[in-house]
Formats: sequence, C-alpha cells, structure tokens
Amino acid sequence: MKSDKISEAVVRRLPVYLRFLNDLHKREIATVSSQELGQRLDLNPAQIRKDLAYFGDFGRKGIGYDVPYLIEKIRHILKLDQQINVVLVGAGNLGQALSNYNIYLKDTMKITAVFDSYPPKIGTKINTLTVQPMDELASTVREQGIRIAIITVPEQEAQKVADILIEAGIEAILNFAPVILKTPSGIRVHAADFTTDLQSLAYYLHEGKDEEEHEY
Repeated sequence: MKSDKISEAVVRRLPVYLRFLNDLHKREIATVSSQELGQRLDLNPAQIRKDLAYFGDFGRKGIGYDVPYLIEKIRHILKLDQQINVVLVGAGNLGQALSNYNIYLKDTMKITAVFDSYPPKIGTKINTLTVQPMDELASTVREQGIRIAIITVPEQEAQKVADILIEAGIEAILNFAPVILKTPSGIRVHAADFTTDLQSLAYYLHEGKDEEEHEY
C-alpha cells in the first residue's frame, strides 16, 4: 500500500468495484479495463486507476485488470478474505429485515448475534439466530471476536447502546438511528439515514411536474 491515509471516498468505492467485478466473474469475463469499469459505473477511469493504485499495481498496460486477481486483492484490502462477525442491536422490523438478509449472503461478513432489551423479543428466532438479552452482549462479543456492530434501535436509545458496544470492544458501528453518536477517537461510525436520503432525493424532482399533471 502506497499510503496509510486513504480517503473515505476511496474506501467506499472499493465495494462498488468488487460488486461489479463479481458480476463479470459470474459471466466468465476474464479481464476488464478501467475504461470499461468507468463506463459501467459512471466513474472517471482515471479515478478508478488512482483508487486502485493506492493499494498496489494491479493492472497491465494494454490489457487491463485480471478480474479474478483483482477480486482477490480487493477482498483482501477490505478484509473480506476472513470471517467477520457482526452484532446487531435492535430486533424490530428493520433489525429483523437485516438479519433475514443473512441467508442471501455468500460472503464472510455476516450478522452472527442479535440483541434486544424488550422482553417479548428475547428468545425469539430470526432464521437461525436467537434474540439475546443485552446483559449477554459483552460476553458474546468477546467469544465471537466481534468488532463491527449495527444499531437499529429508537433514537433515544442509540447513544446508550453505542456506549455498551464500545465498552464491549466494538470498533466500528453502522448506525440506522436518526441521531449523531458521540464516540471516542478510533471508533468508526457510519450513519445510514433513510429519511435524510429520501429528503435529499426530493431536491432532484422536476419542478412544476405536479402542476402540469393536474392542468385541465
């Protein structure tokens, strides 16, 4: 790796590249150029080459990238070549949907434990996972070597849950609660806010469309 200071934007693009490369591999396409990647992903080919060059020299001039080899390298960069257990806190509708998604995953990153504080949910099953009480969280995190967590609890509970997770040894959190979490330095938090994303999409709607449709 040429630099330890890789921007978040670069890291977020790597899974996009990986998903497309996996699709090429399924179709038995052996090589791909940065131009082809750029066209299909609507990205600048120079940006793709620059992103990958942070981590090594993976391409061959005039040929492009060997698809299986680049898949292997990106998986290694993202640490997807090892088992990554994930804990989810909040077994409501969203938490159940995310846990159910496990059955479709063919990767090494999976939700392996689900927790909730609501007594009627404790002991219920989500596919192969049993919802556990919060007082078992710390021991489960240690036993399973879990370092990533997903929070799908109500807004008012999110900070308390984050504090418990960090105390248990969690290093990275995907937060679905609509609140900004306060965490120590070294703890990575990504927010997944459906409301904000939907509201920002509204900006791109064509002005006057509704009025035009309702003219008589």
